[in-house]
Amino acid sequence: MSRTTKYADAVAAVKAMENSLMNRSDIEQLINASGKTEFDAVMSSKRGNPKEFSTESVWEFIHGYAPESRELEILLYRNDFHNLKAALKAMVSGRNAEKYFIRPTNINLERLPEALAEKDYSVLPEHMHRTAKEAYELIVRTSDGQLADSFIDAETLRTMQKNADESGCEFMKEYARILTVCADIKTAYRCSRMKKQRIFLETAICGSPELDKESLICAVLDGTESLMKFLEESGFAEAVELLDKSAVKFEKWCDDLLMELAGTARMKSFGAEPLAAYYIASETEQQNLRIISVCRESGADRETIMERMRKLYV
Repeated sequence: MSRTTKYADAVAAVKAMENSLMNRSDIEQLINASGKTEFDAVMSSKRGNPKEFSTESVWEFIHGYAPESRELEILLYRNDFHNLKAALKAMVSGRNAEKYFIRPTNINLERLPEALAEKDYSVLPEHMHRTAKEAYELIVRTSDGQLADSFIDAETLRTMQKNADESGCEFMKEYARILTVCADIKTAYRCSRMKKQRIFLETAICGSPELDKESLICAVLDGTESLMKFLEESGFAEAVELLDKSAVKFEKWCDDLLMELAGTARMKSFGAEPLAAYYIASETEQQNLRIISVCRESGADRETIMERMRKLYV
């Protein structure tokens, strides 16, 4: 069976599940709900049991149809490397890592803390072995949690780009590209504001074909104004404009880029792309629900909530 047709049943199942995703009307009802009782009623009428639509459940649904899809595993790399960070910091501080873990993940989380304490990296996927070893040595040697976090974050992006390229899946390549560009712009902007030194930048910035690592570092070291000029000349004028307004607007722009990418896969009938797109859509929906919940609790008005809503899949 060819790569393009082997997921035909999975794609058909995912397309049927798309009807359960929140649409604009559903979102507006949630935002306009007069209280928790009405909010819960809207959710119940759309969903029934919310746990069935968690990202963990969605992943199990997708993975059940495509258990051997290596390209789909890339969708969980950010969770995987976050869990590595959580386990390392918990080990150093003597805390329980469990409450910091994120699911779904490709990692056996039950074994992870003990394995890291014993420097047994075999519990991790092979592409994480070097990162885990170097991050462990870095945090033990420097006790600098921020530096270790930045190192792991950059390695996450680097690994995503590498494995997406090796997969041959154009969708996953673009997914990794968007995440890397957005993360590097965000990191560069923060570092320019905080006047971070080169040694930190070399650890924290990943680099990509669109934003060369050394050029980006040099722009940061020259100051925020120089960085903004470099980003504009590199084709990211919109990102610069949004960063000038607020970090919240920039984060929304980044998330919307991913949803636009997901939208390109909706009409495909074969391949892993529609499965990946549905998972991204479910992640974004959970994010929108959190935004609505937090904003309602803080008393934010409808306009503020709508401004923060990410693009919808349906």
